[in-house]
Amino acid sequence: MYRASGICSTIAYPADSQSDTEQRAQAKAPKAASIYSKDVDGDVEGTLEVQAHRLTIGPNGTLRCHVKAREVAIFGNVQGKVDADEKIEVRKDASVVGDVTTERIVIEDGAYFKGSVDIVKHEPAKSFTGFEPESRSMPFLVATPANS
Repeated sequence: MYRASGICSTIAYPADSQSDTEQRAQAKAPKAASIYSKDVDGDVEGTLEVQAHRLTIGPNGTLRCHVKAREVAIFGNVQGKVDADEKIEVRKDASVVGDVTTERIVIEDGAYFKGSVDIVKHEPAKSFTGFEPESRSMPFLVATPANS
């Protein structure tokens, strides 16, 4: 669990296949920071980006920032915009004040939410079902043996 305190302008996680403990985040802020997990349980201000990963904001987490991730599970407090490609979960006793954009959202009983929800459906990859190539007439060359 990452315990943060202070102001970061950006915390970004790389989108590669390393394990959580091997992943390092690069913070682009006046004070550089490294993060080894995708769990936050402290105070963060600025922008928090977790590319292609799930972010969990713990019960002691207080974020005043723009959050971007594949999935976000909120157990603490978030003030700001939350963008998740797949799913946002606002758990019991959590609070979110801000606008959220996601494909799916779960708000449990006891959670506090104030803001707008924008449900975005991602287009599935186009399949080739029903694809028929255009017909083309091909010239044929017919060779006949010469009678000698």
